Amino acid sequence: MTSILLIIFSILGLIIGSFLNVVILRFNTNKTLGGRSGCMACEKELNWYELIPVFSFFALQGRCSGCQTKISVQYPLVELATGVIFGVLFCKFSTLFYADTLMFAFTYAYYAIVFSLLLVITVYDIKHKIIPDLLVFIFGVFAFAGIFFFDNTITSGVFSPHIPTISQFLGSFVVAIPFALLWLVSGGRWMGLGDAKLAVPLGFLLGFAKVLSGAVLAFWAGAIVGLALIATKKLHGMKSEIPFAPFLALGAFIAFVLDLNIFGVF
Repeated sequence: MTSILLIIFSILGLIIGSFLNVVILRFNTNKTLGGRSGCMACEKELNWYELIPVFSFFALQGRCSGCQTKISVQYPLVELATGVIFGVLFCKFSTLFYADTLMFAFTYAYYAIVFSLLLVITVYDIKHKIIPDLLVFIFGVFAFAGIFFFDNTITSGVFSPHIPTISQFLGSFVVAIPFALLWLVSGGRWMGLGDAKLAVPLGFLLGFAKVLSGAVLAFWAGAIVGLALIATKKLHGMKSEIPFAPFLALGAFIAFVLDLNIFGVF
């Protein structure tokens, strides 16, 4: 039963991922989020069988059926990433599903929404090297509202209405301060101000212990990728600018799923 449910929730993630691609591609453009999807090059409207997440990309061999323009690999990657997120979230809360379905529904829906928003921010940062304030604001509204309903210090993110403590408010800003200082000292060369802004709602979402752990994971991952790119630059003369939001998002998701508390803080 659990395996079947895992597949169902993962497929739901694939479908939602298809919509997230639309949001990423149309955000800050004159296009609305509604309307039929079409080829970005020839504007051919896509048939239903060209809209099946992941499958359609490989069935079409990564090209538009009309003009044969290459389709960005972003499409299947975002769909797969969302499928993984939805599947992993189900695994995290699967026990709750059998114990209290209604509480599971509230909990799962909330985290599915916030991590979907975080994925949109991540991919947008990769594509455009900028974290839009509007997306961070929307993410922040959900994250801030969540501290009144989801207690990550005790119940591991399960729906639990409560009055948050002062530390839950201030912890987010404490974690964001180093990011802001790196941006200030380097004049934006080491760290973007958007990363500091993103750290605040991440703190609301995860709690101080987990967001601190996630930040450490982000710096470790960023350092590894940075060193790899430096080696590539020496070998091939490439210049690379590394967006940090993807590492923050990855670290935050891992810290949340595994309930990481690297430093043993509360």
